[in-house]
Amino acid sequence: MPSVSVHGDKVFYTRHGSGNCPVVLIHGAGGSHLVWPPQIRRLQGAATFALDLPGHGKSDGAGEARIETYASRVREFLRALGLDSAVLVGHSMGGAIVQMVALECPEAVQALVLVGTGSRLRVAPAILDGLRSDLAATVRLVADWAHGPHATEQVRALGIQTMLAAGADVLYGDFAACDAFDVTQRLGDICVPALVLCGSEDRMTPPKYAEALASGIPDASVATVDGAGHTVMLEAPRRTAEIIATFLRRVCA
Repeated sequence: MPSVSVHGDKVFYTRHGSGNCPVVLIHGAGGSHLVWPPQIRRLQGAATFALDLPGHGKSDGAGEARIETYASRVREFLRALGLDSAVLVGHSMGGAIVQMVALECPEAVQALVLVGTGSRLRVAPAILDGLRSDLAATVRLVADWAHGPHATEQVRALGIQTMLAAGADVLYGDFAACDAFDVTQRLGDICVPALVLCGSEDRMTPPKYAEALASGIPDASVATVDGAGHTVMLEAPRRTAEIIATFLRRVCA
């Protein structure tokens, strides 16, 4: 399986397709490349890269505790692959990361797809405390909130398994990074096209988060998937892939 060195850590990724539109998929807190189902990892006409952030999945490292640092790692990942720019697709914490890349290094970003995320991602103190005191129970609580009413047991089980595999330290760092993230006042500086995608039943980053993002980013549109929760790409993979593919046809023409 392919990997590159990022800040001294081996970072694992998958690659599919050979189109002239490079797309990089970035997962959320405690996640891995597996949060992106095959329909999205194999977008037609795109060269799609799905990485495991440091400390997650099959990548080395210990994770980070700041969105800015994760954004720096993503920029290093792009350079290691020889990509001058790419469409960055981020879910939840990954959405925060790609917003930061667009703000700090706009020349590396062709467009953004912001999935189940916001310009501010506050985390309940009970979650942060619980990750230290009772990891298993807290992960189950997060999973309950992350999945919509129609999520399958397989999707729920994958979420729990992936977060537990990340471990308490990585999860705590991820959620602490989210809690400190706030670029609300900087959204007007994002100068690339953006698609903001959310599930109508998302309780972690409700549709109002998506609407606020789209209102703040100059060239942004919103797409809502009815019935889906926070893990919209896993709960409605075909519809999510269709929406992203339509956006890519516009920005990669």
